Amino acid sequence: MGSSSARIRIGALLIILFGVVAGFFAASHLGAVERLFPLGVLARPFRLGLDLSGGTHLLYRADFSNFKGASRGEAMAGLRDVIERRVNLFGVAEPVVQVESSGDEYRLIVELAGVRDIREAIRLIGETPFLEFREARSPEETERILAAQAKGQELAQDPYFVPTELTGRYLKRAELQFDPTTNAPLIGVEFADEGSARFEDITARNIGRPLGIYLDGVALSAPVVREKISGGKAQVTGQFTLKEARDLVRRLNSGALPLPITLVNQQSVEASLGAESLAKSLWASLIGFGAVALFMLFWYRLPGLVAVLALVIYMAVVLSLFKAIPVTLTAAGIAGFVLSIGMAVDANVLIFERTGEELRRGRALPDAIREGFERAWTSIRDSNVSSLITAAILYWLGTSVVKGFATTLGLGVLISMFSAISVSRTFLMAIATPRLARYRALFLSGFSRH
Repeated sequence: MGSSSARIRIGALLIILFGVVAGFFAASHLGAVERLFPLGVLARPFRLGLDLSGGTHLLYRADFSNFKGASRGEAMAGLRDVIERRVNLFGVAEPVVQVESSGDEYRLIVELAGVRDIREAIRLIGETPFLEFREARSPEETERILAAQAKGQELAQDPYFVPTELTGRYLKRAELQFDPTTNAPLIGVEFADEGSARFEDITARNIGRPLGIYLDGVALSAPVVREKISGGKAQVTGQFTLKEARDLVRRLNSGALPLPITLVNQQSVEASLGAESLAKSLWASLIGFGAVALFMLFWYRLPGLVAVLALVIYMAVVLSLFKAIPVTLTAAGIAGFVLSIGMAVDANVLIFERTGEELRRGRALPDAIREGFERAWTSIRDSNVSSLITAAILYWLGTSVVKGFATTLGLGVLISMFSAISVSRTFLMAIATPRLARYRALFLSGFSRH
């Protein structure tokens, strides 16, 4: 029995030591801590989102004027994925890219944390090319459109070529090539399976006619189709310099837009606003934690003190984990973290109530603690597993903001379950000495004395 108690107390001390180390790591970027304990590269700040660190907010309108697909929703989802992938290539952490619609108008909201140069942000998004292949119109249709344009009508229409369904959305890869005769740079493109079939059909019905190759609405070339082309490979020619060709290859491979987009609004979010929002979130968290701590101490006495200590260690571990991964913290992410704290408190409440019930039945203190944990475990397990399932669904189906909330909630729930079952139990067993066991009221809840 003596050796078992000694091991429990040693385990409790090791947990406290681990919590102190985690706390220093979580606070390592703060000036006071860094001066006392210089940690070098470990003293890095948390990664903050747009609403906390400042950055750029962009609003784009999608152009469906030449869209011939079946689902606009699927096209917007593809557009969102491409832009997320593109801004990630430029090192923007966890961009927020959302789709909103109103009637027939679809818009794309792009938030880039840490990018305060609006012109640079617009370049990151707008640089993505829109590649398309167009079929030649009949001479009669060309004459009609030109006549209408002379009268100020149909000005948006291309009089010579009509868009096809073959665009950059079907692109598999692009590579830099050179003309064997002139050594001029050109772009070799290869389409995926569906795009390859479309390209074959287009070339089959346009033998002997020009095929327009357009980039961002600008005609690059219009080669004459000599035969049906199988295999989904083509060449994009134009007056490219070597640098322009290389940049175009990089841009095409980073993701071609399935739809053209137009910037309709731009806004810079100041870092001071983010700092103010972060400060308010932290103060709200501290006040909430303080209120919970006071209630736990008042209602549960010594177990309440254990819960407060376990929660402090839990917060230090979770924040350290957020910094180590790293997790991009937003206001939604902080909300998920605070919610996980509430679940950790709930687990402790279940354990303490079950323990109190066993004490009232006359059990010895160590036995009551063990039985209380065993009886509370199934409820704690079921509630936490259901929360983890919810977090997983939110992460799988949600947008960037929702994913941030789901990430912090899921990690918090996992650590809170471990904290309640292992940390709180170790601490309670460590203080369940024969001397304290005489004062059973210290381990009961509420106004109970027996």
